[in-house]
Amino acid sequence: MNPNLDRLQPYPFERLAALKAGIRPPVEFHHIPLSIGEPKHRPPTFVGEALTAALHTLGTYPVALGLDELRTAIAAWLRRRFGLPESMVDPASMILPVNGTREGLFSFVQAMVDPAGARAVMMPNPFYQIYEGAALLAGAEPVYLNTTEENGYLPDLDAVSRETWDRCAVLFLCSPGNPTGAVLDAAFLARAIELADRHDFVVASDECYSDIYLDEATPPVGLAQVCRELGREDMSRCVVFHSLSKRSSVPGLRSGFVAGDARLMAGFRLYRTYHGCAVPLAVQLASLPAWEDEDHVIASRHLYQEKFDTVLPILGQVLPVSRPPAAFYLWVRTPVDDETFARDLFATRNVTVLPGRYLSRDTVAGDPGENHVRISLVATTEECVEAATRIRDYCHTLDAGA
Repeated sequence: MNPNLDRLQPYPFERLAALKAGIRPPVEFHHIPLSIGEPKHRPPTFVGEALTAALHTLGTYPVALGLDELRTAIAAWLRRRFGLPESMVDPASMILPVNGTREGLFSFVQAMVDPAGARAVMMPNPFYQIYEGAALLAGAEPVYLNTTEENGYLPDLDAVSRETWDRCAVLFLCSPGNPTGAVLDAAFLARAIELADRHDFVVASDECYSDIYLDEATPPVGLAQVCRELGREDMSRCVVFHSLSKRSSVPGLRSGFVAGDARLMAGFRLYRTYHGCAVPLAVQLASLPAWEDEDHVIASRHLYQEKFDTVLPILGQVLPVSRPPAAFYLWVRTPVDDETFARDLFATRNVTVLPGRYLSRDTVAGDPGENHVRISLVATTEECVEAATRIRDYCHTLDAGA
């Protein structure tokens, strides 16, 4: 067997299930899960209708390149969303559909890392665990860039040694960030591109939360947008990952795309041809109208804004919470250690949140996930308010115990 399998850490939700094992919360409280980033808004009706209408394609194998019409729709969305010129993002050579960003992120690293070299894959810490798993199974070393309140939850690129940059194969960025909601600005992304040019690595920007932001006047900037501003319409050394899971509240559709440098996309396409992970035609045809419509995205975004508006005043009575710029998470420092907080909150109030250490790794500078929890505001507004009230009441018991 691949010995790198032994290097994989348990997935966060496996650890969470073990933490909760054997606990029976009070029966008077119905369970409110706020641990997983699984949108619960009603999916747009037209996606289901398009999926049903495409069932006749089940008798046809899909190809790795995907449908021309889907790639054309994705290119048009990228241009609208990030203000790109018509000449930028060639659908034929710069876009590949994937089975959600999770699959795309993992398989991309396998295609990009030279197994003969002592390569590194850099990632923010805390992070989406696929970054780490992809690096390990590609035979690379994960390098963790701590994001903390002190550095604005932004990876400190200048803290990395020149020798480490020289070993870098892929730099993962996540903006808006999971779990912090932090947004990387244009200057940060330009700096990452400059380093990629100097040290010959790929900047891989996970932007699956880019359509969930809390100020309608300031949508998060994207890597493709910065490439345009720098005059590199070919997106050299740059790729972006996007998904319908968060944007359109269809996590079960498993539909997203990777776009960027045509040279990298050609290699990635070859890998995917052998990997056999082409997106089913019915999924592609159902995805097409989701990339073409913005009304459902705006409506969903307003629901998230409403949740933050109603939840923050309640939690703010007992916890140091603030409104993030984007995504649907609260990254909250806890008054007791994060595992104790999550376990006892579930045991006494039947609310599930995720311990921060399950999303991070300990480093010489410390573990940035310790004494934090991630709260996913994915339930209905009413349930989020109810959960916030229970969390407040639980925190009052901590104060009384002190």
